[in-house]
Amino acid sequence: MLSPPHLAYNRVLLSSVLAGEVRPSDISLKPAAWWSDRGITLCCGVGVAAADIAARTVTLSDGKVLPFAKLVFSTGSRPICLRIAGADLPGVLTFRDVSDVASMSRAVCRSAPVVVIGGGLLGIEAAYGLAKAGASVTLVHLMDRLMERQLDARAALLLMRAVEAKGIRVLLDVATARFVGNSHVEGVVLKDGRVLAADMVVVAVGIKPNAEVAAHAGIAVNRGIVVDDHLVTSTSDVFAIGECAEHRGVCYGLVEPANEQARALAERLAGHDARYLGSVNATNLKVSGVHVFSAGDFLGAPGTESVVLSDQGLGTYRKLVIAGGRVVGAVLCGDTADSFWYLDLIRSGATIDSVREDLIFGRALAERQAA
Repeated sequence: MLSPPHLAYNRVLLSSVLAGEVRPSDISLKPAAWWSDRGITLCCGVGVAAADIAARTVTLSDGKVLPFAKLVFSTGSRPICLRIAGADLPGVLTFRDVSDVASMSRAVCRSAPVVVIGGGLLGIEAAYGLAKAGASVTLVHLMDRLMERQLDARAALLLMRAVEAKGIRVLLDVATARFVGNSHVEGVVLKDGRVLAADMVVVAVGIKPNAEVAAHAGIAVNRGIVVDDHLVTSTSDVFAIGECAEHRGVCYGLVEPANEQARALAERLAGHDARYLGSVNATNLKVSGVHVFSAGDFLGAPGTESVVLSDQGLGTYRKLVIAGGRVVGAVLCGDTADSFWYLDLIRSGATIDSVREDLIFGRALAERQAA
């Protein structure tokens, strides 16, 4: 069942749709016939009102009741909204799904002032898409650097310069006090007293797992729906995957961990003893001309070693974090060509003794020198 009134699509490309680089139709994952040909019945535009675990039924928002033998929660997440004055004004939007992009595309006007609140992945991607569409964009972030959960200070500085080169004004260490306007948002008042003109405000400050239906059904919920290594909830034959799930205390909120969970659960439901043991957090910013990647322990815990290669002239920065003869974290900015190789090394836990001397210079040189 799909609560949105449309087929599944690649959400990673939403900023490209907003920027006009791809068409909305280009991001659909599969056509309707693909699902029906495989015996899958899609109920688009219909939400789940309740789940009765004892009766083994699910009640839909249209009143229909469906029986189940096994139930999988893949209810995703929703944007966190700021609880401040003016948050309900027309023109205050979020950036999470294709309907948000449609609303933003209809509202954006060339050179119109737009404020994006949040300097994480989604905020930067929204700011880029709006700037590419012609808006005059200011990006406001509460922390002292962009993407502080994914980047160290040096990489974040390079990222900020690259974002500003796209024509986006960046304000750091700034808190939002309220939104102002009469029948429509007209500005953003910051806690330091400054007022930013805004015909549109986009809030991208995080997500919250959609776990309410599971909680009301008596299933254990913490921040998300709690699952074990088999992706089973506190109730047998009931599973959860994706952004609504919490595994070993972690709600990932990223596409690749959701895919890994889905593959593991599909194997288990097919009768195999598959387990999901967690994911290596990896981030790849989807902004044209701005290349940023991070994975694993990119900051470097005590006892680790960091190897850094930086070229200020080229605007490139590369850091590898090593522990026990293995790569445990990486940050790449400006040149991410070797990102997937480093990610494979982190995920596999492979020893790097044979390539360590040239590891920082990338796969081609490291493997050639080791041969």
